[in-house]
Amino acid sequence: MKRKIQALAVFLGVFLISYLLLYSPASISNVFEQNKQNGNSDSVSTSTSRSENPSAPIRNETNTDEVFVTRVIDGDTIQIEGGQKVRYIGIDTPETVDPRTSVQCYGKEAAAKNRELVEGKRVRFEKDVSETDKYGRLLRYVYVGNIFVNETLVRGGYAFSSPYPPDVKYQDVFNRAEKFAKENDKGLWGSCGFIAGAETKTTVPETDCVIKGNISTSGEKIYHVPEQKYYNQTVISESKGERWFCTETEAQKAGWRRSKL
Repeated sequence: MKRKIQALAVFLGVFLISYLLLYSPASISNVFEQNKQNGNSDSVSTSTSRSENPSAPIRNETNTDEVFVTRVIDGDTIQIEGGQKVRYIGIDTPETVDPRTSVQCYGKEAAAKNRELVEGKRVRFEKDVSETDKYGRLLRYVYVGNIFVNETLVRGGYAFSSPYPPDVKYQDVFNRAEKFAKENDKGLWGSCGFIAGAETKTTVPETDCVIKGNISTSGEKIYHVPEQKYYNQTVISESKGERWFCTETEAQKAGWRRSKL
């Protein structure tokens, strides 16, 4: 009987030691880590969720941060949190805040539409080639949800398709949108005629000189000759300092460069 009790005690002792070794916290941790390495763990991610950190940036499918628009400056320029200004790529709206010129036809409507689309909202940006313009403004394509803001403004007749090489990734999209707006008398095309600010702009020269010396919104002087892609879409505003040239040599001596397209 004594031997049976001793044998039972030995058995229970071995069982207890084995149990403690197998199910100790360190062993459990080792098993968990091994499962993680083998891809078998159902563990919860340790990354911080947005609900835990509301200020964490939202990521979209292109891995671009969303930013908050604090103010709309005009139809094609906004200001975001932190004070940075952003100029929309590939489009141009009639002026409302340029001190060099009066408020142009449909400029207020363009600014109001831009305000409706983005002000007080979080937007996504897409960069083309350039980071900023000469004024330090970010150059970006802008999205709100599934709305491509640049294209929406052109299609609705609030903006012109206006290429600024080398940032021309979506220029064909904007050209098609502008064609639609023209054909359907949308916005400025129905309210202002073929061009915005008709009182200050001309579409034909008063002489036989047909080279168009245009000044972009960033202040760059670019001339277009008749055979170039965007010649017909370029509008000259002599009140803004734009002008017509008879020869390319004349344009270059005056400080203009040839358009790349």
